[in-house]
Amino acid sequence: MSTTDCGTELDLLHRTSATKGRSTGLVQRTKSVWRAFRNRLAANGLHDLDDRQLNDIGITRHDLVKALDRSSVLDDPSLLLSRAARERARTRFARPANR
Repeated sequence: MSTTDCGTELDLLHRTSATKGRSTGLVQRTKSVWRAFRNRLAANGLHDLDDRQLNDIGITRHDLVKALDRSSVLDDPSLLLSRAARERARTRFARPANR
């Protein structure tokens, strides 16, 4: 389960089709900011894990600090963390070339 799947979702009221088109952009931006905020809180919670537990999920403490420092308050640090985990998995489990 990813951090974007858990948490409290915004309950949105059904709108008429005339006002739905105008408010869709605002609703999408609000959802995006809310998701980024939730993911930042989840990433901050990763500081409580020890290095062995972080290694189990494929990141290091350095990756965590770098992702939180490089993303602003309203940016989503989980994108940087997932990219670091994928890159580490590629290099960790790659077979050496036959020479």
